[in-house]
Amino acid sequence: MISITQPAAKWYIKELDLSDGDAVRFYARYGGHGGLHRGFSLALAIEQPKDPVFHTESLGITFFVEESDAWYFEGYNLHIKYKRKHEEVEFSFEPTENANSND
Repeated sequence: MISITQPAAKWYIKELDLSDGDAVRFYARYGGHGGLHRGFSLALAIEQPKDPVFHTESLGITFFVEESDAWYFEGYNLHIKYKRKHEEVEFSFEPTENANSND
């Protein structure tokens, strides 16, 4: 699952000069720091979804993850919030309720 607060969506609209109907893809990239998996980090691109596994819409913008990147988020929900103090967005990865089940 992916969720985004309206202040975070507004930040993306302003920073990326997005228009109604645009879409932002979150994906795993090789390299960087602070990701869920060692050696990978979270990246984004402005593009339309092709095969989204998670998506949400806020303020006319679609935020999504493609099926090909589902492995990166497996067992976690991605939450995106705006941090007014630092004037930037913050990502949090929260385990899904069934992340530890052995079904």
